[in-house]
Amino acid sequence: MTDVKNVDVSSLADDAVVIDVRSREEWDQGHAPNAVFTPIEDLPTALGNVPVGQTVPVICRSGGRSTRAVEWLNQQGLETVNVDGGMQAWDAAGKAMVSENGEDPRVG
Repeated sequence: MTDVKNVDVSSLADDAVVIDVRSREEWDQGHAPNAVFTPIEDLPTALGNVPVGQTVPVICRSGGRSTRAVEWLNQQGLETVNVDGGMQAWDAAGKAMVSENGEDPRVG
């Protein structure tokens, strides 16, 4: 297991580009406005979704899946960090969110 660096949501802009590794249902309920939807199980075939040459935050609901994703992505030579506390922390910080289901965005 490699060391995973964490980033606090307060250091990210509301419009930050983040890789969201949650499920479709979680994504549809609410996500960061500029998040890139890439379920964790799709990462091996979706490496092109991760920008190269910059440190990219990875987010899930609370931080568990994104920690595993960051560990794997970094082993592939990418530069990623875990968003500490995930979308729960994002929401608690009052950061902008959008939904895909026509309802008010929320973290499920």
